[in-house]
Amino acid sequence: MLLNDVSARRVVFVGGKGGVGKTSIASSLALARARQGARVLVVSTDPAHNLGHLWELAVGDDVTALWSASEAGHPDGRTRGGSADEPDDARAAGSNPDAGPRAGLVDGVEIDPARTVDEHLRAVRGTMQRLLPERLHRAAREHLESARDAPGTHESAVLERVAETLETGLDRYDLVVFDTAPSGHTLHLLAMPDRMTGWTETLLTNRDRSERYAVAYGALGGTKDTSDRDAELRRVLLKRRARFALMRDAITDPERTGFVLVTVAEPMPIAESRDVAAQLDALGVGLLGVVANRLSPADLLSARREREDEQLASLDLGAPITRVELIGLPALRRLADALAAG
Repeated sequence: MLLNDVSARRVVFVGGKGGVGKTSIASSLALARARQGARVLVVSTDPAHNLGHLWELAVGDDVTALWSASEAGHPDGRTRGGSADEPDDARAAGSNPDAGPRAGLVDGVEIDPARTVDEHLRAVRGTMQRLLPERLHRAAREHLESARDAPGTHESAVLERVAETLETGLDRYDLVVFDTAPSGHTLHLLAMPDRMTGWTETLLTNRDRSERYAVAYGALGGTKDTSDRDAELRRVLLKRRARFALMRDAITDPERTGFVLVTVAEPMPIAESRDVAAQLDALGVGLLGVVANRLSPADLLSARREREDEQLASLDLGAPITRVELIGLPALRRLADALAAG
């Protein structure tokens, strides 16, 4: 039963080829856990966001309430949307151990790449202005503006935002579900924390060397400003290293994190699923299960369903396969039941 494996984890990545229904599966897993009493955060990292469309709510870069078991006036527990910072009965029960049995909830956020890059550059600009002499501020601003559209800037900003969201999610929720971009982008994202942690370690090593020179320079009459700037830069790098290390360690910890691979029973998605599973194994990311989505009803399209079952039989990844036929908001409760039953 897929939900049993998900229930034992703190972080779940839902991924696969574009257009296979990752958002429906991520949302259904979140709903199934929330119905068990868990507080769940669903994070969309796909620039082509579908989370808000599926839940029929305005979801953006700020956390939004999607579902609460205790929401009044909604028999199925669905919320009216709104800021997740506004407390409701479920949130009060979740934060107060004396409030009795906890009612589950689902919050959602769609990471906005443009806003993420703007905030990232704003933070970098502020740090540079504090660390650099004033005569270099203009050149630093011009450099940052020229770097705005560089691929590395976008990747670094989005990774920082994902790492920050993961850090917050682990602190405030029982489960964080990432509704990810198509496979290639997701695999690249999963590999980046390890690379960025190593890169930051190199910077810190270089700073240690620079600080030794700064001490000698200070003994010769160097300024206190230089020492203060070095100390602040070190604090920035240590914070960055800790955030990326947390994400790297969480991703590769099979007790805390797992990957749910979503596919449809067609040759190309099946072939891509095999490749994704192999790369996940190389990255040390555990595969919890496979969801075969949008299968043809066996009672209506028996011949087509037989071909789909043959495709799935060839997908031997050593993980259980859950077969589902339902998509869309009206089907979320039934799909949550299907995932719970395996």
